[in-house]
Amino acid sequence: MGRTIRIGIVGAGLIGKAHLRNYANIENVEIVAICDVNEQEASRVAEQYNIPNVYSDFNEMLKRDDIEAVDVCLHNNLHSPVTIAAFQAGKDVYCEKPIAGTYSDGVTMIEAAKSYGKKLHVQLGTLYRKETKAAKALVDGGMLGKLYHARATGHRRRGRPFVDGYGTPAFLNKEIAAGGALIDMGVYHIAQMLYLLDTPKVERVSGKGYREMDMDATRAGQAVFDVEELGLGLVKFEGGATLDIYEAWSIHLGSIEGCSIVGNKGGVKLPAYSDQTILAPFSFHTTVCDMDMNATVNLDEMDGRWNHLKPNYDAYQSSQHHWIAALQGRVELLPSAHIALQTMLISEGIYLSDRLGREVSREEIIEHSKSTAIKL
Repeated sequence: MGRTIRIGIVGAGLIGKAHLRNYANIENVEIVAICDVNEQEASRVAEQYNIPNVYSDFNEMLKRDDIEAVDVCLHNNLHSPVTIAAFQAGKDVYCEKPIAGTYSDGVTMIEAAKSYGKKLHVQLGTLYRKETKAAKALVDGGMLGKLYHARATGHRRRGRPFVDGYGTPAFLNKEIAAGGALIDMGVYHIAQMLYLLDTPKVERVSGKGYREMDMDATRAGQAVFDVEELGLGLVKFEGGATLDIYEAWSIHLGSIEGCSIVGNKGGVKLPAYSDQTILAPFSFHTTVCDMDMNATVNLDEMDGRWNHLKPNYDAYQSSQHHWIAALQGRVELLPSAHIALQTMLISEGIYLSDRLGREVSREEIIEHSKSTAIKL
């Protein structure tokens, strides 16, 4: 299954712990060190996962020559400075989504990866879901024909971080998180649709964000909440395709339709989720012999069969499986950083459109994008 990959983790919080649980299920991975400004928590997590070295200063951890890759599990505006420092130290980087707090910072990260000759992989977990693999097979097989529209959706009834009971106030603070529902959860669905559309070039974006629902008074008084709980958008791509976006952290609706993609020969509906519960299955729609056909797929059987038939299929089991396989040289790294950068361009376009009250061009979004990286 390839050589052992030695990794250092930056961040012992909610996401860092999730990444460690995932690494525990991957062969030939050794977590050499973990770093967090809260050294007590880092020590507790290190003991739980048998990590031999603990740091409170990531620059000190980066000096280790037995670490070849760094996993950045920090809030959005910290992604860029820590990632670039890791590149400078000669490490490849796996970064939690979104790529950064702004498009500008994401560009800086990608340019640094190229400059230092290192790999940059961004955690876009939806690219490895069974439904994405099935949809990609249908797209690549020509079953949808010419693609012209996609829909990226996500739904939580009341799932705002901290104020609805989980996570920290940092998720709600624009100075730290850069945005709300769009770049916390929307990134997954936007990236998934961009991947299926082959990441077309963005031309124009319009959209709006809302923060309207009531919240627990005590929690509200303990947090700065200045990001959106509902983000809406419409993207126009070069070549004529479009993407509409609907991402809710919190909304008075029981459910919404799942993501979808359509072409002139067929269309796919991906499973609809609400608070991680599957509400509707994967389905393929087309016309055969002048009859409209609606087909479902047993995704578990598909995945099991492909696991036996396709070489290196295990490398696409999850974002972290893929990362390790790419470092081992078994597969070529998917362009997750490029896809993540385009999702940030779209999210910033929605924020800019909302602020200006009109549709905005790709060039305007890039011009207005500024670094929000926190200096360390």
